[in-house]
Amino acid sequence: MKFAGDVLLRNVCSRVYVLALLASVWILLRGHNEPGGGFIGGLVAAAASIALAMAFGVQRAARRFPFRAPVRCGVLGVLITVASGAPALWRGEAYLTHPWSKLEFGQFALDVSSVLVFDLGVYLCVWGALGGLALELLDLDAPSDAASRAPQDASEDQP
Repeated sequence: MKFAGDVLLRNVCSRVYVLALLASVWILLRGHNEPGGGFIGGLVAAAASIALAMAFGVQRAARRFPFRAPVRCGVLGVLITVASGAPALWRGEAYLTHPWSKLEFGQFALDVSSVLVFDLGVYLCVWGALGGLALELLDLDAPSDAASRAPQDASEDQP
């Protein structure tokens, strides 16, 4: 990859990566009552992974995904999303009907719902799918191991 190894990019990305993931989680949690949610949070997390891949290489960025692989992250997200609708079926309601409740902490109250489980699944699915796709595209630019080990042309060895 052309970018890997740039000192300024590495210094910035190593610090911004964690902040971008924290921002993506904030967007995920904010999305219940205001704009945001799992999709936008997943996009921010994917952007953080892409920046990390540009700075440190695709392999290192792929290891930073949950379960150390973008595909596993995406599949887990789909499974969580599909499973989030099952409790409604058990209660005899329509699939993906999510109950709401309120947790009170003294002066503060927090509205919680099983929608958060759905959004978490979407978050992981988007992060894994788009982040993984982008890493694969970035990896196309990298020289393959076979090409780097290929024997040189015999005419180049002669004086």
